[in-house]
Formats: sequence, structure tokens, C-alpha cells
Amino acid sequence: MPEQPLTRVIEFDPEDEYRPEPEPEPTLPAWMDGSRRIGIHTSIAGGYLHALESAHKLGCNALQIFSASPRMWAAGPSRIPEVDAKAFRARRQQLGLGPLVIHANYLVNLASQEPMLRTRSIQAFHDELVRGISLGAEFVVVHPGSCGDCRPDQAARLAVESVKQASKNLPPASLRILLENTAGMGTALGARLEELGEMLYALQSLEVGACLDTAHLFAAGYDIKSESGLASTLELADRVIGLQRVPVFHVNDSKIALGGRVDRHQHIGQGKMGADAFRRFLTHPRLSARAPEGLPGRAFIAETPIDNPGDDRRNVAALWDFAGLKDQAPQPEKGFSMLTAAAKKKMAQQIKSNQSASRKIRANVAAHDRRGRLSQPAKKSPAKPNPRRKKR
Repeated sequence: MPEQPLTRVIEFDPEDEYRPEPEPEPTLPAWMDGSRRIGIHTSIAGGYLHALESAHKLGCNALQIFSASPRMWAAGPSRIPEVDAKAFRARRQQLGLGPLVIHANYLVNLASQEPMLRTRSIQAFHDELVRGISLGAEFVVVHPGSCGDCRPDQAARLAVESVKQASKNLPPASLRILLENTAGMGTALGARLEELGEMLYALQSLEVGACLDTAHLFAAGYDIKSESGLASTLELADRVIGLQRVPVFHVNDSKIALGGRVDRHQHIGQGKMGADAFRRFLTHPRLSARAPEGLPGRAFIAETPIDNPGDDRRNVAALWDFAGLKDQAPQPEKGFSMLTAAAKKKMAQQIKSNQSASRKIRANVAAHDRRGRLSQPAKKSPAKPNPRRKKR
């Protein structure tokens, strides 16, 4: 057999050694580009996609939604079909809306002393987080709860533990929980910024942040209407919470006077706070969307009433105007509102019908009571002795 030539030996070249490429740094989402993010709470009636379209037509570049009915415990499946969630995520990206904020169910009370209510609240809040991840939301806002008969510090510990329980067994996601301040009604937690800060400190391992509501702050006694009051409130919030941990503000005027401790929202600039207060608030350097003073992607979400068709669109326009960005605002669809004239008429008829039914029920109850009283035999009073009658 002929001798085969030896294969030429190639010298080792260090450049040929395999070296894994470093992981690329994650790119920031488009809504964190330093632009002001303004939105409103939109309805999911008609489907999740409907909420996106409403926000876009109202001139928003951010939005808040409920992930399910806010005043009912879930009766059916708590998950969103992936085909629906995927369509929602894709459409949201097309419209350039962000961040997406989900507000948790109003029935959730994470600080409840009643074991059954607290267990149900933990499960309901866990489901909110699961739906939020499915929809690709950035934040889920929840009220800390109310303490009932226990001490506030005990209730705060219950709320913290409930958040930790609800956060277990979740898939990896960038979703972040935000605790919202309250107006101070009854025994609700979170009216004092110091109290909110203490709960956040106990939840720092979960990177829980805060959502501050302007109407709640005002009703709780923080005078953000005045220039000095706004400055002192922001200084306190920065000290006990950290403004960098407040990526979302609920921007609402208040029907209630300063320190009234009742939660009643009013149209932007038309309540007890007024237009000048919102102009100062929305142009304050510490609340901007640009570093180093501000926070990129910080959202300002209106939760204002819709009394008449167009109120929602006008409130969004007011936020852009008071922020000094009227010319940069997305163009709303002319005449669009989540409340149509037909819907308002139907609501008015429903309210009238409910009031009529209530009056009828009260009249029936009153008539039944009268019949009951008339059907009872009259009680005879005992005969009085006749003093003139002589004894025999």
C-alpha cells in the first residue's frame, strides 16, 4: 500500500479559540425614551383590545386598565387565553402605548384580619399578577387594605405578608407591584407617606414601588395645591419613599377640601385643587421624565369621572396642556369618548328605573307595616275601679 502523505500540521492560533460573546445589554422599551407619558383609565368592556383603541383615540401614550371586573370576585377562569394576550401585546406595540398599568380589584384587602377574606384577597391579587404578566403589563397597582379593629402597624405587617404570599410561584417577568396611597377614609392604610414607606421598606426584596394619587394626597392633608406645600410633600415623599420608586402618578382633582379624608375624584383643574396646582405639579423638575432629576418612563394617569360624552378626552387634553406639551400631544380622534350620548341616555334610564324600583320597594314595605299594625287587635285597657260603687 503506498505511503500516504502526512497531513500538514497547522500551528495553534490563539485567535481561533472560541470565546462566548457577552450577553447584549437589554434595550429599554420605547416608552422609556424620556418623553412624557400621559394616559387615562380605559374600559375593557368589549375586550382588552378595545381598551388600547380607546387610549389611542383619546390622545394617550400610556394607559391603565382593570384586568377583570373590579367589584366582583372572579367566578370563572382567572387566566387570559394566550391567543388573546398575544394579540393585545402586539397591538399595544403597534400603537406605541406604554407603560401599561393594571389596577387591582377593589375587593382585595391584603390587611384584613379575617382569615377567609385575606386568603381570598391573596389569591385574587395573585391572579391579577398572572394576568398582568400575560398581558405584558409593567405595573400592577393595589391599595394596601384596611385594618379594621387592629392596630395600624399590625395591619401593615399583614399587608406586607400578603403581598409576599401573592407574589410566589410567578413566572419570570418585569412586572412590578406598586402600593397606592389612600385618602385616609376609615382605617385604610397608606394615607401617611411614612406608613407607605415602611411597607415598601419591608418589601424591598420584591422591588415594590409606589403609586401616588394627587386627590388622595390632598384629601389626606398634603397641601399640594400651594407651591410650598407641593415642595414639602415631594421632599417628604423623596425622603420616606424615594421619588425614583414612584413610576406612576394618578392625576386627579378632588371634590373634597384639603384634609377631608374622603376619596372623590373631580375633572382636572375643576376641583378643590384647581388648574394652577396641576400646572405646577406637571412641570415640576423632580417629576419630569428625564434623568437625572426625573424618571424615564414615569406615567401620569387620569382616573377622572366621565359625566358627559367627551369628558375623558378633555381630561387627557388638560394633562397635556398643563404639562406644557399641548403641541407634542398625540392627536385624539375628533368627537371620540368612552361614553356616547346613547350610552349616557341608557345609563340615565337605568338609574331612573333603579330609583323607581327602590321607591316601589319602600312603598310596599311601608304598606305592609301599616296592614300589620291595623290587623292586630286593639289592646283593651284594664277596667278602672268605680269609686262610687259601694261594697255590700
